[in-house]
Amino acid sequence: MDHIVFLALGSNMGNRLANLKAAASNLTPQMAVKNRSSVYETPPWGFTDQAQFLNQVVMVKTYLEPQALLSHLKRLETALGRVPNFQNGPRLIDIDILFFDDLVLDTPPLVIPHPRLHERAFVLVPLAEIAPDLVHPVLGRPIHKLLDEVDRSDIKLFKKLIRT
Repeated sequence: MDHIVFLALGSNMGNRLANLKAAASNLTPQMAVKNRSSVYETPPWGFTDQAQFLNQVVMVKTYLEPQALLSHLKRLETALGRVPNFQNGPRLIDIDILFFDDLVLDTPPLVIPHPRLHERAFVLVPLAEIAPDLVHPVLGRPIHKLLDEVDRSDIKLFKKLIRT
């Protein structure tokens, strides 16, 4: 069975744009990218003494189940050069599962929907670009309404996605 999943991609080390492109292009064959947001430059969250991030959200279709998807994404991060670091620290690439169909899951080490996505403009801005009417299955509110409740003044368009 195929699943629709929204992933957040982030990078603040090295060639940030190339890191995002490498992550998106290496999602196949386990995932097919169905949509992607523009790329946004965003301030760091949590630990603020680090470089600005580039962030993007992609919508994919996958046959993987949640735990297998998480394992696959962690292997992909490592293959792309991510090394263990402290929480919210600098990273070459970060790939987070935001939504998995309309699943609500809370089991270590995976919580779906991502537990803090509704607080993070760096996730909500690109997510609202490609799925503004997507309803958060726990909060029962569409993404565009959640976006209205966060400060997005520091989120800057970095690279507009040209849709054909």
